[in-house]
Amino acid sequence: MTIYALSSGPGVSGVAVIRVSGKETISVIKTLTGKDLPRPRVATLRKINNNNTTFELIDEGIILWFPGPKSYTGEDMVEFHVHGSKAVVEAIQNSISQVKDCRLAEPGEFTKLAFQNGKINLLKAESIADLISSETEIQRKQAIKIMNGKSSNKFNKLREKLLKILSHIEAKIDFPDENLPKDILNNIKKISKEVSDDIEKILNDQKVGERIREGFKIAIVGPANAGKSSLLNHLSNRDVAIVSEIAGTTRDVIETHLNIDGYPVVVSDTAGIRESKSEIEKKGIKLALKRAEEADLRLVVIEPKNLDFTGFLKDIFDKNSILVINKCDLKHVQLNQQMKKLEHVLISIKNNTNIDQLILKIKKKLKNKFITNEDIFITRERHRQHLVQCSDYLKNFNEKNKSEDFDKAAEDLRLATRHLGMIVGKVDVEEILGSIFNDFCIGK
Repeated sequence: MTIYALSSGPGVSGVAVIRVSGKETISVIKTLTGKDLPRPRVATLRKINNNNTTFELIDEGIILWFPGPKSYTGEDMVEFHVHGSKAVVEAIQNSISQVKDCRLAEPGEFTKLAFQNGKINLLKAESIADLISSETEIQRKQAIKIMNGKSSNKFNKLREKLLKILSHIEAKIDFPDENLPKDILNNIKKISKEVSDDIEKILNDQKVGERIREGFKIAIVGPANAGKSSLLNHLSNRDVAIVSEIAGTTRDVIETHLNIDGYPVVVSDTAGIRESKSEIEKKGIKLALKRAEEADLRLVVIEPKNLDFTGFLKDIFDKNSILVINKCDLKHVQLNQQMKKLEHVLISIKNNTNIDQLILKIKKKLKNKFITNEDIFITRERHRQHLVQCSDYLKNFNEKNKSEDFDKAAEDLRLATRHLGMIVGKVDVEEILGSIFNDFCIGK
């Protein structure tokens, strides 16, 4: 089956790119242009006509023809670069659909084909999706590093080491009467420990890669009517949350994505924390506490007339928290000795007082979380789970290997190797393909 889709962004634009890939690509080119194939990988101006009885002109644009396997998908592929009006795009897609065995592509199907045809591995496929969706410079840089094979090379090398010692173990099982040289047995122990230590080091990355990809999570928490929603709106430079003098206005978690000094940030405004008889409000408070627990940074917002820093707020305050005392324009604030020891800032959202100090404190927290001396190899939870499984099986292998229980040890080693392979797509990964490629936009 041949697939097609709009690969450029939707809406009106100067140029729209319509991509076609599959066995009928040549037929599509000839049918829509009425001419022979253009030179491969050379931009060629062609009239593009309607695939009907009248063969009327739709548009005039550039055609780029990529014969397989030297194409993005590994199949015959063509791109039509035409004027980006909705009418032009719809007319060309409608004409392509009338060619035999042509259908609209599913989300991520072009990249999925590239993976299935051996043009890219799973990590590169994921990095392409991350590059497309990147909103900050640090996200772009991370996606480029992964796309260039940084993580793939690391995981492939670790997997090759395990395959090497697996061959020795299986030789021992197949030929039990043959004694393995002592240096080989020692080498097995040495390599397995090296791989195990490498994986533990990779896992001990403070989840920086996931933070960069998904965004640094900031939760704004505090009692009702302290100014949490106002702070969210101020940081966002727009009205994201409803602001009211009525306590308990925010019942659910409200999120907004920000770019703070190049760092991707997800800020959550939560329900006011207080004793309540309302079941709906209780659920909101429970959700607020959960979001505060999950956050990388908590902005604990209180006001001068309510400086009682006890209960819920005291429980969630730690080194990853900033105490924000709002409405300081209304009265003089006298902090007790306990509160003075905490990282804090006195602000007035209404008068825009000391907001810059708060942002500086947030930036400092961001930099401390994102700065690392180690290379980052994990960008998704999928990678982390496979590495954890691999580490567990390696530990089992090392224990069984000590007692020379080679049969059972070999199985643990196979499973450890398999989990490393699952990360880059070296083994059967059909069960995870859907979840990966469905995150792509149509046309990629």
